Amino acid sequence: MKAVVITKPGDPEVLKVEELERPLVGDMEVLIEVRAAGVNRPDVFQRKGNYPAPPGVDPRIPGLEVAGIVVEKGSLVDGWNIGDLVCALVAGGGYASYVSVYQGHCLPIPANLSFEEAAALPETVFTVWDNVFRRGKLQSGEHFLVHGGAGGIGSTAIQLGVLFGAEVYTTVSSEEKGLFCQSLGASKVINYKTEDFQQVLADLGVDVILDSIGGAYFEKNINLLNPDGRLVYINAMQGAKAEINLLKLMQKRILLTGSTLRARDHQFKETLRNEIWAEVWPKIISGDFKPRLFRVLPYHEAAKAHQLMEDSNLLGKIVLSF
Repeated sequence: MKAVVITKPGDPEVLKVEELERPLVGDMEVLIEVRAAGVNRPDVFQRKGNYPAPPGVDPRIPGLEVAGIVVEKGSLVDGWNIGDLVCALVAGGGYASYVSVYQGHCLPIPANLSFEEAAALPETVFTVWDNVFRRGKLQSGEHFLVHGGAGGIGSTAIQLGVLFGAEVYTTVSSEEKGLFCQSLGASKVINYKTEDFQQVLADLGVDVILDSIGGAYFEKNINLLNPDGRLVYINAMQGAKAEINLLKLMQKRILLTGSTLRARDHQFKETLRNEIWAEVWPKIISGDFKPRLFRVLPYHEAAKAHQLMEDSNLLGKIVLSF
């Protein structure tokens, strides 16, 4: 099979296409002929040598989400058949023309989506559903702040927040990104290069914050949250260490939480998949939610895709086409 391989830790140019053996299929796995693979920031971290693959996953091949066709299945697989069109969350190996996937991490591709659109769903939707709706317990009518709303996670969080009845605010770095986020349903957009989000939102208040920035944002997030607010971390791009006023945390009864998804076990991800299938998939099938693609590139241009990701001028997801 063709695979995009990390030849050594480094800049995007270290990604090269190589011929590798197809992966074997376990009893509870399906083999997917990949038609498209989503590109995510953890792929960049892995390429740089900062995000090792879990045990049992080929560390050379990045990629956490795919869409394609089931071409083989294990002896104990009972939910899928050869020929099924699926998208799937994978722990690695997505940048390849074939990938083996645990059956409970797959979802059917809705008829109104292309392979490329479907490939943009699993990593972002699983991440947002777990962190915003399970850990953050976002409820209809609450105020929800998404930091960095124009990227893959952000654009998904905005759309799902709005669809489930929240008032959604977001921070962005440009007017273009702001207009994009407004088109997704964000009611308030703050350009963090020209405005202080804490000052802008102080009178509105926030119940749930999804943050991937960390650093100096931490104290502002705490100050901004309403009593019983929830602060959820999924990354810390500006720094993982912060000081906290524990008295303020107690007085406001703030829940501080966060998570990573990749290393969680099969059962956890399957339970998450089941909830998403029941709660989010109907909104995709109806057309109320649609993944937003920024750029689709052929797989042999994976280095360009990573450079685009690092440039951070995204309006939605980047996808590699196979």
